Amino acid sequence: MRPTRLFWRTTIYISAALAAFVALGIASIALVASNELEGYVAARHGTLGREAAQVFARGGRPALEQWLRSGSHAPENVTIYVFDDASRDILGRELPELYADFIRKSVVGSPEPAGSNYQPVRLAPRLIGPDSEQLSFLVLPNRIGVLGNLTTTLGLVVIALLVIASVAWLISRAIARPIGELQHVVREIASGQLDARVPAGIAARRDEIGALASDVNSMADQIARLLAGRQQLMGELSHALRSPLARLQAALALPNHQQRAEQEIARLDRVIGDLLRMSRLDTAPNLVRKLVSMGELLEALAREEDIEARTREVRLELSCEPDLTVIGDPELLHSAIENLVRNAIRYTHAGTPVEIIARRHGDHVQVMVEDHGPGVPPEYLERIMEQWTRAPNRPGDPGGSGLGLAIARRVFELHGGRVVAANRPGGGLSIVTELPLAELSAA
Repeated sequence: MRPTRLFWRTTIYISAALAAFVALGIASIALVASNELEGYVAARHGTLGREAAQVFARGGRPALEQWLRSGSHAPENVTIYVFDDASRDILGRELPELYADFIRKSVVGSPEPAGSNYQPVRLAPRLIGPDSEQLSFLVLPNRIGVLGNLTTTLGLVVIALLVIASVAWLISRAIARPIGELQHVVREIASGQLDARVPAGIAARRDEIGALASDVNSMADQIARLLAGRQQLMGELSHALRSPLARLQAALALPNHQQRAEQEIARLDRVIGDLLRMSRLDTAPNLVRKLVSMGELLEALAREEDIEARTREVRLELSCEPDLTVIGDPELLHSAIENLVRNAIRYTHAGTPVEIIARRHGDHVQVMVEDHGPGVPPEYLERIMEQWTRAPNRPGDPGGSGLGLAIARRVFELHGGRVVAANRPGGGLSIVTELPLAELSAA
């Protein structure tokens, strides 16, 4: 799995925090060392060594030991050591374990053999006694540890807590707060507040949280549309079924109205069938992908609809270019074009043709269904493709479900195509559909 934007952002925050903590730690340790060594350097380069040399020269080792025990001459933050040739303190004090070996090897050291003309440089000055005895003088700070005193230790702890708190705030701002907003919005949507949305500032983020926020907003929009569509569906369905049921009830109450009753039953069947088809297309369409010859599909459709066309004194005229093949669901495509043809048969004037024209248009197959009816008001040319929308004031309108053209548009959209309606210059409606042409490789 590749690292994500959120991963990199969190990594940068933590890395920056560690870098800041290390930098502050180094600066703090340098400050502690500086403060601790300040007295040591002053003592080492001051007059203590010369004073010890004078005491040693006048009174020998006993006077020097007494001078060391008094301690009144030394600053509080340092300790004075004097070593013999065996690197032992003349007062018998133990050196700090951490630095004992280093002091014995490099600071004091063992004496060179007699007569040797090589004398290594030592870090401790030498004191010469009355009998030429040589001792090493060394000043060490009392607090050799890097943490220093209690105040310095507490300061380091405070700095660490400030760094940790800053990183926690950054991570909370980057992750916890947006996730809390998402959780709040999801709970509001679950409680029925469908207008709840994640703030635009969070949805605009270019990481996984921003993508999730956009998905939540899209989900909320979709839920709102579905619920609004359901409410509209209930209203439209109630209206669509109430009228034919009332007419059917009236027809059944009168003698010799069997034909009228059959017409109303057929209309009810058509409305319910269209409603079920639209519901399946809107929820979970299960498309079958096959090679479909548009010529064969249109020829079969023209034969099926010829009977209804003759009953309305209408003729079907089919013109189809050869080798027009698309990839799609044959049954859905047949149903969609059938809706267009039946709509044209329903509204075209008696004695006029309904023309079905299929041709190649670039890398698409274009199918046009044209009638010679009253056409549609210009403001309804796009709206007639919507659910439950029918153009008003169409003479001789036999009535329909208001779903046929919406079903056709949905089918063509699921196949990557489109549907456009336009009025013909000579009168009538022309519905133009396009589907991607299947790419067939030569054997």
